[in-house]
Amino acid sequence: MRTLPFLTALFLLLGALALPAQQTLKNTITGQVADAQTGAAVAYATVTLFARADSSLAGGAITDESGGFSIAAQAGRYYARIEFLAYQPYWVGDIELTAARPSRELGLLALQPAENLLDEVVVQAEKSSMQLALDKKIFNVGKDLANAGGNAADVLSNIPSVSVDVEGNVSLRGTNNVRILIDGKPSGLVSFKGADGLRQLPGNLIDRVEIITNASARYEAEGTGGVINIILKKERKDGLNGSFDLIAGYPTNFGSAINLNYRKKNLNLFLNYGISYRNSPGNGEVYQEVYDGDTTYIYQQNNSRDQKGFNNNIRGGLDYFFNPKNSITASYTWRHSKSNRLSTLEYFDYLFSSTQLTGISTRTQDEQEIEPNSEYALNYKKTFAREGHELVAEVRYLDNWEDSDQDFVQRAFLPDYTPSGEADLLQHSFNKETEKQLLLQLDYVQPFGKEGKFEAGWRTSFRDMTNDYRVEQLAGGVWTPDPGLTNYFVYNENIHAAYGIFGNKIKRFSYQLGLRVEMTDVTTTLEQTNEVNPRDYTNLFPSLHFTYDLKNQNALQLSYSRRVRRPRYWDLSPFFTFTDNRNFFSGNPDLEPEFTDAYEIGHIKYMEQGSISSALYYRHTTGKIERIRRVDEQGNATTRPENLSTEDAFGAEFTAAYSPYKWWKLDGNFNFFRAITDGGNLGASFQSDTYSWFARLTSRFSFWKNTDLQLRGNYESRAQTTQGYRKPTWFIDLAISKDILNNNGTLTLNVSDLFNTRRHRSVSEGDTFYTYNDFQWRARQINLTLNYRLHQQKKESKKSMDEGGGDF
Repeated sequence: MRTLPFLTALFLLLGALALPAQQTLKNTITGQVADAQTGAAVAYATVTLFARADSSLAGGAITDESGGFSIAAQAGRYYARIEFLAYQPYWVGDIELTAARPSRELGLLALQPAENLLDEVVVQAEKSSMQLALDKKIFNVGKDLANAGGNAADVLSNIPSVSVDVEGNVSLRGTNNVRILIDGKPSGLVSFKGADGLRQLPGNLIDRVEIITNASARYEAEGTGGVINIILKKERKDGLNGSFDLIAGYPTNFGSAINLNYRKKNLNLFLNYGISYRNSPGNGEVYQEVYDGDTTYIYQQNNSRDQKGFNNNIRGGLDYFFNPKNSITASYTWRHSKSNRLSTLEYFDYLFSSTQLTGISTRTQDEQEIEPNSEYALNYKKTFAREGHELVAEVRYLDNWEDSDQDFVQRAFLPDYTPSGEADLLQHSFNKETEKQLLLQLDYVQPFGKEGKFEAGWRTSFRDMTNDYRVEQLAGGVWTPDPGLTNYFVYNENIHAAYGIFGNKIKRFSYQLGLRVEMTDVTTTLEQTNEVNPRDYTNLFPSLHFTYDLKNQNALQLSYSRRVRRPRYWDLSPFFTFTDNRNFFSGNPDLEPEFTDAYEIGHIKYMEQGSISSALYYRHTTGKIERIRRVDEQGNATTRPENLSTEDAFGAEFTAAYSPYKWWKLDGNFNFFRAITDGGNLGASFQSDTYSWFARLTSRFSFWKNTDLQLRGNYESRAQTTQGYRKPTWFIDLAISKDILNNNGTLTLNVSDLFNTRRHRSVSEGDTFYTYNDFQWRARQINLTLNYRLHQQKKESKKSMDEGGGDF
């Protein structure tokens, strides 16, 4: 009930803002934007309205997912410009609104691809690195120089509101429960390793990233923090076109990527291939005190790591257009990762103080890992006579597995680092994981009236995962299994869902009401010990979105959605990581799902030189999942996820893109939040109330013969956690690029973490222990990348309004 006053206040605010505007602007200009060649709707195109008398800015809008737009304006005469990435500007003239004719329907506005432009007068025509809309933010990867030569995890770390920690975990607005999709669907890349698997995907294969903080019922309910959708490159231009990338970097980072597309009449073929070899060195230290009565045991750990990885990614497929209203897309993706991890840990044990060293030990790890990943997808799309009326059906199958063999050697030494005389401890672990998933989905959209739309869909998935885990120890010349660390884990998940969405627009006010139902059936089994844990539950997930278009290119949106975080495979698997025999990490087979009610009010302002969006948000979470660290009297720590009672998070976010001059572009993001966590169900000490903020500012300069310089600063403040606190983090990225080869190529040099300051430092405390961690798993990286574009012009001609499309 505590959320009701908050929601009521937001509705009152929305009504107060709406009343004066409704009295002044009652006229509307509407239309539909589509691709002239394919007839497909063009979403997120910019529509700008100008007064005909003096060409002053009079209003504007961004097209929705069906290509539609609506602009409120006073009576008068206007003209409009429609723009979108890689298309010619489209001009519409002589738009007149009068008392007798208060509304004007512009009809279908067909944009021509930019490759048909002439070259009389050449100007730079590039994608904006960031496009803002009320329900999502779109980040075009290729225009961010810091992404050159990186992988998908690097790309996400460069996106406002998103942070990636040292283990590859992704968080959005301070919460790490984020649903990561690739081309709008689940991917095997994030199955076994979570978001850390994104390091296997070269960033050169990514076209853009969509950030959806409060998703509608159209999206699966998973992800209480929001949805991150990674869109891979695919063109549909006529003829052969594409791009090629070569990468060299230090520490070792070599790779190449190819993106090709061939379109002829009704057939479109696409191919993406990426190959990379990378060494990721890292280091860290742990300081820990354990209190046992009057005795204090201290140990200090130093660790270093080299992880070499060789990755192949290939994705190929075709689009076939039977006719303008029926098409089919088929694709196959194959990924193969082979890595070798070498790590060394040193333990220094003390009694009472760090001056009384009692012993030293070392532990080395040599891991060989292979991970193949296959995905098959078939998609059918049918459009009807009315624009936006469509039916889409898809079937997708994932087949993944991973083999990991690890050898460990542990040696003991006296305080002077001479051998202690104890026999070396030799251990070996085998780990084989498999995943198979079948996904079926059907989506239908039916427009009605002038601006109304009804959507419905069905989705079902069947997912089976296994983990065959075994640890052996050499004793007396014989390898003997450790019964506590040997078992066969089976995870069976079936989720069935259906949704409906009803939306309409009344003058300047639009609304969307959605409801999604999901039936979940999850069973986990430990076969060797015959432990079976079934879960079967059905939940409703409503979503509400209300938007009001204010005058002078402002818009306001209020949204609500209910989301869930189901315990994932790695959250439930009880097997320990065995790299560090004093710090164990595992899952929790008894973990329950967490549920979140998310509220958000957002504002966006479009300007001729940029845009700015702001949002206030609130999340109330029950059954909050958080990793809890416990330390025994021997100083051995176990960290595993557990359910806390509740978490209430409040925040404000500001994102802006602004170009004060043609040669200077700025974009920035600032997020401030407060999180109150109640873990009283685990004990009185599991409480936190933290204020934290993070900020990012990017400045890009274009100068001297098609050369760009980009500088980015990042800062994340200190934050309280349930068991301690996380120290601040800051780092700076620098990049420079230059167009070469008659503007068909671009050479980019970038340095990530210029001053090598990006470290994860944290403190955990309990009644019997104090632990300080300092890790750097991603050292400063320098990359040199060459990008060559085949039949993809980076330059376009500048036409007058009279030469553009439309009826000006």
